[in-house]
Amino acid sequence: MKRKLLVASLFLCILFCQLICVNQALAAENELLEPYEYPYFRYGYTSLEEAVSEAEQHFKQNLKLPYRIPPLEFTHIFARFNQLQGERNDSLEITFISENFPAHHYKIDVRPIQYKITVSDKKLKGVYSLNNGTEALLIDVPVFHVLAFEHDHWQYMLGVDKRASDKVTVEALVEIANSLVAFCESSELER
Repeated sequence: MKRKLLVASLFLCILFCQLICVNQALAAENELLEPYEYPYFRYGYTSLEEAVSEAEQHFKQNLKLPYRIPPLEFTHIFARFNQLQGERNDSLEITFISENFPAHHYKIDVRPIQYKITVSDKKLKGVYSLNNGTEALLIDVPVFHVLAFEHDHWQYMLGVDKRASDKVTVEALVEIANSLVAFCESSELER
């Protein structure tokens, strides 16, 4: 009888130890699997409203954004105001991403015209005309198709992941840029 009790106790002890080990392994795995958005928060991204407000306060001028976005599925929108060394490098960065489709990545970078990024002829892939006659430059960068244009004292750079170019053409980026221009012109007419 003592022997059966000893075997049963030993069995329960081993089972208990295994449960503890499995539980610790699962807890460690859960710590590694943090929510998708946490890395963005660690790198200074916040809500769109907060970042736009920060940029407007810093540059002391109102900022408008396009009301259209590419025809892609996005699960998250993050933004941050980059205040780097000197005002020349300060900008607003907005990122639209999809947790489900990594190629669904769209960015908007905005900076004052006096600190605009100039485009070398080597990087320039095309020139397009917006509805108000403004030139929009198609720029070749390693991962993105970027359309850069100037409007209302700002330089806008709209970028879409090249892997999504079958769904978001250059013409679609021009339409997005035109949505900002049309929105600003209609706001001016209402005044």
